[in-house]
Amino acid sequence: MMDIPLLKVHELCHSFLVGDERVNALRGVSFEANAGELTSIVGPSGCGKSTLLYLLGLLDQPDSGDIIIDGQEMSKSNEEQRTSLRNQSIGFVFQFHFLIKELTAVENVSLPAQKKGLSKKVALEKASDVLCKLGLESKRERFANKLSGGEQQRVAIARALVNSPALLLADEPTGNLDSANSENVYELLQNLAREQNIAILMVTHNEEIANRCDKIISIRDGLIIN
Repeated sequence: MMDIPLLKVHELCHSFLVGDERVNALRGVSFEANAGELTSIVGPSGCGKSTLLYLLGLLDQPDSGDIIIDGQEMSKSNEEQRTSLRNQSIGFVFQFHFLIKELTAVENVSLPAQKKGLSKKVALEKASDVLCKLGLESKRERFANKLSGGEQQRVAIARALVNSPALLLADEPTGNLDSANSENVYELLQNLAREQNIAILMVTHNEEIANRCDKIISIRDGLIIN
């Protein structure tokens, strides 16, 4: 594991309007995450977990505070720089896999690589390699809607990995899976963190899985409580 944290979050604050009322979603959140570690983010619904992932994914900007990814201070970056970093260094996995059912597994996985600028041929080759590494070689040419729920989520993880991100953000990746597939996804993420030296942050309501991660961040009412 690296001595220098891949991700540093300093005094992050964020609020938004609900009708006429301003809701303080995050109130001075600070923590670090290292490459090679799987960190769980836990807390009750509405506590700010998903808002935090949204900000870490550079999909919005905080009201104050800073996010530092691999030494780059986001508060000093323009929109073009943030977009470039998001596309090249950050992967996303969601509770719902969002695969395109009319495409095969390998075609779905190749999409971020094509968006990054690789040719379709090279992107498909890279996608195929990632699927093989995740034990999905035999499913490469299967259409997304013909895969099981566990297979669909593993394909979604492969899609998040195809551009070799330094940071992987997972929002309830086991939320729609049974216990056996949840365990498989947890073990996959843990192995990926260690073997590929990725910093992985996972929002989860699964207490058992959360407690087995390298680090736990507990959030309540927009504050870290542990």
